[in-house]
Amino acid sequence: MQRIVIVTPAAAGARSGNRHTALRWASLLRGAGHRVRVVAQWQGEPCDTLVALHARRSHGSIVRFRQERPGKRLVVVLTGTDLYRDLPGSADARQSLQLADRVVVLQEAALRELGDAIRRKARVVYQSADPKLRHAPPDGRFRVAVIGHLRGEKDPMRTALALEHLRAEQVEVVHLGAALDPAIGAEAQRWMAREPRYRWLGSVTHSRALAWLARSHVLVVSSVMEGGANVIAEAARVGTPVIASRVSGNIGMLGRDYPGYFPLYDEKRLARLLERAARDRRFYRALKQKVSKRRRLFAPAAERKALIAAIR
Repeated sequence: MQRIVIVTPAAAGARSGNRHTALRWASLLRGAGHRVRVVAQWQGEPCDTLVALHARRSHGSIVRFRQERPGKRLVVVLTGTDLYRDLPGSADARQSLQLADRVVVLQEAALRELGDAIRRKARVVYQSADPKLRHAPPDGRFRVAVIGHLRGEKDPMRTALALEHLRAEQVEVVHLGAALDPAIGAEAQRWMAREPRYRWLGSVTHSRALAWLARSHVLVVSSVMEGGANVIAEAARVGTPVIASRVSGNIGMLGRDYPGYFPLYDEKRLARLLERAARDRRFYRALKQKVSKRRRLFAPAAERKALIAAIR
């Protein structure tokens, strides 16, 4: 039994991916017999292992822990903004990785972003999901789900832009997520006013988001950067096909040969994929089959095993 502290910069009550990851990992580790606390920063609490999510934003906790507990184990978890934005320009993020005993990434393609010395101590822990739902999209319309807070890293309005290039009237886009950037929230409001096929429902509970995911024909993940989107894991477990931007984090979750990628920022190509998924049954079945093959990667038992091995 270990005393483990998980540091996440996402405050209690936040609906961010980092917060969900921290709470899920705490549950998995408690189930394995460990004592676990989740905090926003480490302030000297006794622990055997510190697990710090986000190399840059948790840098203060990482440095203090290494100075005050030099013989204890330090695990640093890389998120999407860590990997694809912070590491090249942040000395703090790079120092966090150097101080770590173990580095955790959330999908396999992330390993290629690391230098040799860091890669040698890195392990992949796929995020898991266990929704008690089955894929049951509606008849008579082709529903597209977009699930994620409205902020620049998610390129959240790309699917709305794609509607301008979609002729099919039976297509509808349901967009879930809080407007973390008020300007993007205002843009979503303008889209609803002029495009009847687009609905932005704002922030919803996790259970309600999962229900919409299960009742949609496809999920669109248009992110500019992703450490390993938990919503992709949830879609795979439910059985909802994914159409995603061709960025490293999405490729690491769905596989290099997945047929549902579109070039980043390219709403015309996204529209073409949506049109094809709505009209071409063979293509739609191929998406479902490919997602189904990844399903086992995102099982809770697989995540628990990989997580325990990473902190052992």
